[in-house]
Amino acid sequence: MVVCLLLSASTPPDFVSPSLFPLLPSPLSLSLLIPHSLSVERIRQPSMAAPSTSGLEVLLSTLKDVGDIESTLNILNVLDELLSAGSDRRIHYMISKGGSESLLMALVNTVDTIPPNYTLLLPILHLVAKVGHRDHRIGVKAEKAEAVLLMLGLLRQNLKDAKRAAACLWVLQVFCTSVSTAMLLGKNRGLDIVFKLIPMHTTKHIRTVKAAIDALAALLRSKMNCRAAVSKGYISGLLKLFADWHSNGTDCKHLPILRALLNCLHQAANTSIGRSSLVAEGGIALLFQTTKTCMFTRGMESLVEPAVQLMRKCYPKCPLPLTSALSAHIFPLPGRPLGTWDFIPGAQGDGFEDDSDNDVENEDAENRDYEDDMETDLESLRQRPEPDRPLEQLGQYVCLCPELHHDFQELDSGSETEESSDEDSLLNGDREDHCLMAGQGSPQAGQDSPQEHRASTQNPPLCPPRNGHTTPISRGEDHTAPEGEDKQNMKAKDLHSQCLGSHEDGHHSMVDRLLEKFGSCIPHHDPRLYAAAAANTRSVAGYSILAFPDFWGHLPPPGPEQMAVRRPNIQRRKVLEDIERFLCPEDIINKVVFDVEDPSPQCSSDHKLSLRFFSKFECGNLRKAVQVRSYEYDLILNADANTSQHHQWFYFEVSGMVANVPYRFNIINGEKINSQFNYGMQPVLYSVREALEGRPCWVRAGTDICYYRNHFQPSGSQRDSSFYTLTFTVTFQHDEDVCYLAYHYPYTYSALQAHLQMLQRSVDPRKVFFKQQSLCNTLAGNSCPLITITAPPSSRSWKDLHQLRNRPCVVLTARVHPGESNASWVMKGSLEFLCSSDPMAQSLREAFIFKIIPVLNPDGVINGTHRCSLSGEDLNRQWKKPDAALSPTIYHTKGFLYYLNSIGRTPLVFCDYHGHSRKKNVFLYGCSMKETLWQSGSSVDTATLKEDPGYRTIPKTLDRIAPAFSFNSCNYLVEKSRASTARVVVWREIGVLRSYTMESTYNGCDQGIYQGMQMGTRELEDMGAKFCQSLLTLRKSTMFYDSKVISHMPLLDDSLLDHKSHNCFVDDEPPCVEDIEYQSPMTSNLPGSDIDSEVNANMFSTEDEDKDEDKQMPHCRKNRHTDLKSRLYPHLCRPDSL
Repeated sequence: MVVCLLLSASTPPDFVSPSLFPLLPSPLSLSLLIPHSLSVERIRQPSMAAPSTSGLEVLLSTLKDVGDIESTLNILNVLDELLSAGSDRRIHYMISKGGSESLLMALVNTVDTIPPNYTLLLPILHLVAKVGHRDHRIGVKAEKAEAVLLMLGLLRQNLKDAKRAAACLWVLQVFCTSVSTAMLLGKNRGLDIVFKLIPMHTTKHIRTVKAAIDALAALLRSKMNCRAAVSKGYISGLLKLFADWHSNGTDCKHLPILRALLNCLHQAANTSIGRSSLVAEGGIALLFQTTKTCMFTRGMESLVEPAVQLMRKCYPKCPLPLTSALSAHIFPLPGRPLGTWDFIPGAQGDGFEDDSDNDVENEDAENRDYEDDMETDLESLRQRPEPDRPLEQLGQYVCLCPELHHDFQELDSGSETEESSDEDSLLNGDREDHCLMAGQGSPQAGQDSPQEHRASTQNPPLCPPRNGHTTPISRGEDHTAPEGEDKQNMKAKDLHSQCLGSHEDGHHSMVDRLLEKFGSCIPHHDPRLYAAAAANTRSVAGYSILAFPDFWGHLPPPGPEQMAVRRPNIQRRKVLEDIERFLCPEDIINKVVFDVEDPSPQCSSDHKLSLRFFSKFECGNLRKAVQVRSYEYDLILNADANTSQHHQWFYFEVSGMVANVPYRFNIINGEKINSQFNYGMQPVLYSVREALEGRPCWVRAGTDICYYRNHFQPSGSQRDSSFYTLTFTVTFQHDEDVCYLAYHYPYTYSALQAHLQMLQRSVDPRKVFFKQQSLCNTLAGNSCPLITITAPPSSRSWKDLHQLRNRPCVVLTARVHPGESNASWVMKGSLEFLCSSDPMAQSLREAFIFKIIPVLNPDGVINGTHRCSLSGEDLNRQWKKPDAALSPTIYHTKGFLYYLNSIGRTPLVFCDYHGHSRKKNVFLYGCSMKETLWQSGSSVDTATLKEDPGYRTIPKTLDRIAPAFSFNSCNYLVEKSRASTARVVVWREIGVLRSYTMESTYNGCDQGIYQGMQMGTRELEDMGAKFCQSLLTLRKSTMFYDSKVISHMPLLDDSLLDHKSHNCFVDDEPPCVEDIEYQSPMTSNLPGSDIDSEVNANMFSTEDEDKDEDKQMPHCRKNRHTDLKSRLYPHLCRPDSL
């Protein structure tokens, strides 16, 4: 009856669940718990006075008022039973009802009694500790109740009583969840009192020792206390304690003490003065040695990870070995004098960490609050802004629609259209026709004109020797092979020493001889055409070298390659190797073997002892290489031009290797907080030797791959920031090979130019209308190509011409971010499919007019940047108000879209191809007003809004026909941070319903037939073809089509794979198996994580047990439930109480 009274109807049902009833006292024990001294009437009166008061509130109110010891013990027992039997939710409910305040008041009242009654005081302390570590405001409440210093005084009085001291320490520990409380205790010598309670190795009072260490760790949350601990030598003392306990611990009995000491050191290392003190006292060396021991001691493995994390945290920060954090590529911008970096976005490196994930269209935004970023303004979503330029300026784009003005006279004559002279134009240095007005996107004043530039690049100066060889493959040079050389014995290094030449006076260059021997086996690739295209490519650094893979070409591997299997604890092993650098600096070579800004290191004479590196070619990115050990190299990537950030893309040459020797490469200035390299992704490798033997393939390579935060920080940075390391090991197959390593399959601007010319030569003009034009020139003077692909009319009749000119437009763009080379491979697949003889391609050409801009950022691609153009800006953030001078490709692409809209030819589909570095699979981002409002929790009734659901047609189709596509990963939200991206601007301002960003993974798939496989170029090209095929589904409901257009629709349906990724939901990447960061706290050792078990053990322990807990602990825990009440409340079991 009493329990029913206490737990009234207003108490939450989960507070008293059926599972609690077996744990509640029996009727006999109830009569013991509630003796006559605490009458039922005394409890019933408050409840009757306040009918809405819960039974719990009655208990708490009675606890504050009752002075009878036995009655208070009874109430404490009931509370403990209730809170111990359920989940934390009960305790939080009790806290919400003022439970912490009631316990603190009871604690203060009991301590104020002289002398304190410890029979009553100990249960109160235990309950305060249990409840307090779940109340994040317990410290503030304790200060308000004036219980903080009272507890410190109580601890002073009981230093020699282990059981009482432990209870006081746990309470102080939970009080210190408030930094102000920790500071208050520190000011009153709390640090000194607690530290003196931690002895050297002992077998007595282990529980009290651990409680003291945990309380010290809680006190060290205050920076003021950390400084005091350092000044008093407590860091050194903690290290000595750790060494002593570790050396004397013959088994795992003292593991909790060692973990607690590590947690204490972690808290101290959260401040710079604590880290410096730990390093100065030899802490890293001590932790390194003990960690090595623990790794090979059974049962001690749990100490390894916290010790490694602590060493990483304390490893002294050092700047990158660069003279400046600014990019090695400096380009003068119009209207900005050279050197005025304050005005260039990203020139200052202080904010690189924050920008790396928040400012990208294609990155996982798990760290942002999506609800805050959602566009919730209905008018903003619904209204279309005014054009950003006068309509009169749109006339310059008329010539970019040649299909609307072409007379197709060749259809009458039966002859083919004039034979393309594109190859000759490339060889002669001429560009495709430009139709924009002069001065728009043209080279800036003071730069060479295109004609002058071509004249200089066709005959570049002889390149000085490098890498221990003579001149490498160069652009447009004439060098013959050494006389008498047997072409059958040519090796990779010999090829590397020769130059690309042309036919003169009957002599053949090395390249010609190679082509004669091996032939050209790459579809849609001609090395000579590539060399001609490269000769006309303008770079900031004036590249004159061709990378062999780009020149020779690439064949996809026979099939998808498996994701790399991550070995257990591989990151730990790599980190320990890094720490050895600090501990044994005499073993480190630390020799610069390549510097893109200084050619002297790679010309040294003792390069036989090291690898040779090179990156001064199109798309190349490697700024510096430092030999660390005999077979280990630190690599530093170059920042994007005119910035000091965006380090991700790499592409470099390496030679001089020894076969079957594992070489470790560390790229030490990554910026992303995570990478697919932690989830099975591998870099790609190209071997010249393999290519000459008939296997010209980029292949996934590398073992022991991991990505983690390191101790390097930006040069000259004032922030306590650091970079990330990508480490991988490569074992080369051949001695003295020439190999290339890259982040992903490279695709250069020159390769695109050559590919477009090959496509134009390969198409049948009677079936394919293919026209390449120049949209504009870039800042560096490179052409931005625009391709028109459609089917010519069947005849010159009005009906056929009318059908052609009323075909809807589809606009495809790619490579706005230069490091996303996978987007170019997808685009290559789209281009080749649209130009093919496939019946579905023919149907697509007859149904649509394709306007394709394969590379929106030519300058970035050429100069090996990852994200920005030469202006130092992310071009996919310039669509809202693009600058004609600084972002000409975006300005004119948007202008062309405005033009199509103005003549009533708004694109049916717009898709911008991208790459994604943090997710698997391929997926789309679209735009939906209703889904955005619904997801953001807007008050707008989305049920009353009308919106065409057609934006989901293409994703649904792709989910059925493209095995790499994941419908589940798609989303259609319009975010404020994406307001200036192509997808959102084209949807909002141009009015394109199906405006997409298509994201392709750098890694592979976690679903479908490609599950566990990495994406290769074949799969990426297939994705580009599949996207085009998905467009056929849009023709079923449109007006202008005939029987030929839909004749191949059944082919599409028959080829559906129907893998339906949305039926096998896979969430985003789980946390990495090893901690990428090292600033995160040791959650398993946070105060309160194991307080409950310690408190319970202390509650039923006796004084004799406290003297040697190692022997008694197992027995006590075994009999916990049977002995608990008899030991906590011994008076209830006395014979006279019955």
